[in-house]
Amino acid sequence: MRLQESPASQVNQRIPTISATPRSFLAVILSFACVLSLGIELPASAANPASAKDKKPKNDPALKGLPITELSPDEAILHALNRLAYGPRPGEVERIRQMGLAKWVEQQLNPNSIDDRALDARLADYPTLRMSTAKLIDEYPQPKPAEKQAEKRAQAQAQQEQRRSDAAAEKVARDVQGTQGPVAGGGDGEAVQQNTANAKQEMSDAPALMKQEQPEGNPATKGVGKRDVLGGADPNNVPRAIADDSKRPQRVVAELGMAKVTRAIYSERQLQQVMDDFWFNHFNVFAGKGEDRYYITSYERDVIQPHAFGKFKDLVTATAKSPAMLFYLDNFLSADPRAAQRQAAERAARQQWRRGRFGWPAAPRPVGNPQAKKNERGLNENYGRELMELHTLGVDGGYTQKDVTEVARCFTGWTIEKPRQYADFKFDDRLHDPDAKYVLGKKIHAGGMKDGEQVIDLLVHHPSTARFISTKLARRFVSDNPPPALINRMVETFQSSDGDIKSVLHIMIWSPEFWSRESYRAKIKTPFELVVSAVRALGTDVDTPLPLVQWVGRIGEPLYQCQPPTGYSDKADAWVNTGALLNRLNYSLALAGNKMRGARTDVASLLGVDSSADPKAALDRAVQVFLGGQAGPTTVETLEKQLDNPQVLQAKLDDAHKQVDLGVVAGLVLGAPEFQRPWSASARCPHFCSVPWRRRPCQTRSSLSCCFSAARRTA
Repeated sequence: MRLQESPASQVNQRIPTISATPRSFLAVILSFACVLSLGIELPASAANPASAKDKKPKNDPALKGLPITELSPDEAILHALNRLAYGPRPGEVERIRQMGLAKWVEQQLNPNSIDDRALDARLADYPTLRMSTAKLIDEYPQPKPAEKQAEKRAQAQAQQEQRRSDAAAEKVARDVQGTQGPVAGGGDGEAVQQNTANAKQEMSDAPALMKQEQPEGNPATKGVGKRDVLGGADPNNVPRAIADDSKRPQRVVAELGMAKVTRAIYSERQLQQVMDDFWFNHFNVFAGKGEDRYYITSYERDVIQPHAFGKFKDLVTATAKSPAMLFYLDNFLSADPRAAQRQAAERAARQQWRRGRFGWPAAPRPVGNPQAKKNERGLNENYGRELMELHTLGVDGGYTQKDVTEVARCFTGWTIEKPRQYADFKFDDRLHDPDAKYVLGKKIHAGGMKDGEQVIDLLVHHPSTARFISTKLARRFVSDNPPPALINRMVETFQSSDGDIKSVLHIMIWSPEFWSRESYRAKIKTPFELVVSAVRALGTDVDTPLPLVQWVGRIGEPLYQCQPPTGYSDKADAWVNTGALLNRLNYSLALAGNKMRGARTDVASLLGVDSSADPKAALDRAVQVFLGGQAGPTTVETLEKQLDNPQVLQAKLDDAHKQVDLGVVAGLVLGAPEFQRPWSASARCPHFCSVPWRRRPCQTRSSLSCCFSAARRTA
């Protein structure tokens, strides 16, 4: 695998984002047309086709053993692939139909039974994945000050070039408004300018990761800053800090991101990858905080992945002892405030004993040392708070601030040995608070490290933890507002199985609610899910996944760069903003049009050679292949308006022979709302937001702003 190419090669493979080139002029027109068309109602008949109503899926052998009564076989398989995996690959629906959906699900719940050696061969390109923390620290040291200054100058130059590109994009948008009037699908000049401004802000003016304002929507996405090398302006460029031969710390995080994308695309253990992502967000660690860039490799490999389907208690214990978590939430610095005083007294007593034994005169009283007092450790409550609020009980779990303090006291002494050398977990009894503590009304006084272990045991067996974890799982896999009856059954299983994650998943997947029409197509795709699912849908061959990693960051979810301990949200309202939607469409056009470095897509083989001569046939075929034939009439109408465009037909207006650009057609369909957010028309607003559908469209259809406002009002 090579990450660097010649300058000429990079120029020839520019992505079709907003710029002042002739081809991207079309991208501007198509982007605004499709983005604005998302605000048009999709009737219930589109999400519930007549053909599906006439079928009796419960009698189909492919669905045997599962409580599926409302979905057709193809719908059920697509639903499973979009929830328990990262979307279907070409031919995968038919393969699962032949083996049986229940058998496929059982295999996914037992990932070690699946041969994944083909993936292992791809992951061999990333040597840091197999290194210990000590080796990573040794081989990828922090750069010297002079090197940092040179890197800052290079970044400043790249930002200046991006600002010039943004200025050109704004000029193109004004030209579009002036020469063509309202954009197809509705909207006016003001909406176009607003969308351009939003996209410009999203792509180029985002502040640095650690210094940004709190945005509307998902607060975790405030990491899409210029200092983030994985969320840069041009995903086809390779930053010097993460090139193949780079020995910078950024290379470590870059390989994690490339490996994550590669697993999600090519692994046969799809549910394993989904669960790894779920638990990493649940126990989030921010790679941008100091030494954590070295610790996260072991954290994901040795803590998250091995425990994804095991006992919840084991997972919590492993995260509590992980140097990555101890460093991220500062517990490695937490100590009993009296520890320094006790140690000083013990040293004085030992000296006094030695002097008295040999008849030496008494030691003089030590003079106070202000510097030593300044460096004394104190109690840090960060981990104690997040352990209860985010990892176990939940924010409404019934704990108090007093409980937070007591839990923090229990975890004093849980620290890191040699943080900048080999960073192993260490319990330091000298820093531990030896007195009794009271957590949730229960006395904790097991002694030493057992105090923290006793707290973990108390919290994971608390009823609030069973409900909190069950609700998060149901929200991730079923809908943003999962049915209470399903959650109750998952809670019962969590408690009766002693927190066995696989058992809880089994109850959820074998429930009628999971396979209901209400849950079918009821979740929006996060940026990571969108990027991966589009690659899988197209059957794209990816040699270099770094541009895909950078696209994930550009759309709004830079991998391993979520600063808050909450992790990235999986709810719809966290990802809805106009600039992100525009970037999603630009991404699908780049991928399907073979404008992405290191990725090759053969759209013609998917849509058929015959469709290249007939734009309407190409569009119909793309809707069938990528959307299962379920596209709203308004979406189809909006896309059909673009079929006569010379760029789509790869010809001038007066040319007699016209050839359809199948990449553009496929990219537009992948940018449609039905692929971005497959939704249930009977339950949700069709404008891409999470507002409950009240059998009427939003007040205006010219832009998405009405829908965003409604989402904020009901939040």
